[in-house]
Amino acid sequence: ILTILGNSAVLATAVKRSSLLKSPELLTVNLAVADIGMAISMYPLAIASAWNHAWLGGDASCIYYALMGFLFGVCSMMTLCAMAVIRFLVTNSSKSNSNKITKNTVRVLITFIWLYSLLWAILPLVGWGYYGPEPFGISCTIAWSKFHNSSNGFSFILSMFLLCTVLPALTIVACYLGIAWKVHKAYQEIQNIDRIPNAAKLEKKLTLMAVLISVGFLSSWTPYAAASFWSIFNSSDSLQPVVTLLPCLFAKSSTAYNPFIYYIFSKTFRREIKQLQCCCGWQVHFFSTDNSAENPVSMMWSG
Repeated sequence: ILTILGNSAVLATAVKRSSLLKSPELLTVNLAVADIGMAISMYPLAIASAWNHAWLGGDASCIYYALMGFLFGVCSMMTLCAMAVIRFLVTNSSKSNSNKITKNTVRVLITFIWLYSLLWAILPLVGWGYYGPEPFGISCTIAWSKFHNSSNGFSFILSMFLLCTVLPALTIVACYLGIAWKVHKAYQEIQNIDRIPNAAKLEKKLTLMAVLISVGFLSSWTPYAAASFWSIFNSSDSLQPVVTLLPCLFAKSSTAYNPFIYYIFSKTFRREIKQLQCCCGWQVHFFSTDNSAENPVSMMWSG
C-alpha cells in the first residue's frame, strides 16, 4: 500500500510537472515506475501464497514471479547507478557542460537500462541460469543452489553478481565519494558559511537525497544477498525458514522508502502533494450528497 500510494504520488507529480522536469529527474520517475511495477506484479501473488502457506500457481507462476523480481530489481539498481554517475558529472562539471545532459540523452539511457534488465531477466528462460522457489516456499527467485550443481548455474550467477550487483554498487560508492570530496574542497575554500551560494546548497541537498536513496536500496537488499550467498555455499536446509523469509520481506520494503525521502528533501514535491490532497478533498466534498442537496452552486464555489 505504501509503495503504490507513494510512488503513484511521485508519478502524478511528474505528469503534472512534465514540462518543468529536469533531465536527471527522469531517472527518479523511472525508479518510481520500477518500484510500483514490482509492487503490482509481484506482491499480490506473494501475499496470497503467504495466506495459503504454500506457493500458488505452480511452476509457471514461479517463473513469472522470479522474472518480474529480477527485471525490476536490476532496473532499480542500474537506475541508481545512472543517477550516481550523472550527479557526479554535474557536480564536477562547469555549468555549461552540465547542461549537455539533455532529456533525450537520459531517455536513451533509460531505454538502455530497461533493455539491459530485460536481457538478464530473459536469460534463464533461454537456458542460461535457472529460476526456482525460495527456501521458505512462498516466493521464487534465481536458483542460487545451482551455483555448485552445474557449470551453467555457476557461470550465470557469477556473471550476474559481477555485472548487475558488484560493478553498479562500486560505481555508486565511487561516484558519491568523489562528490563528497568535491563538496568538501569547495566548502573549505569558502570560509564564511553565509557566503555559500544557494546553487551550491541545492546541489548538496540533491546529492544527499540521492545518497539516501542509494543507501536505502543497498541496505534493504544486503541481508537478502547475504542469505542468498549463504545458500550458494551451504544447504538451504541449514537456515531456518524465518531466517530466509525476513531478508526477503526487508528487500521488498525498498520500494516504499523513496517517496518519503523525496517528501523530506524536496519542497516542490511537498507542495505538489499538498495540492493533490486539496484536489482529493475537493472531489470528496463535491460528491457529498448532503452538501449538493443543500446548495450545489455554493458547494462548487467553496470547492
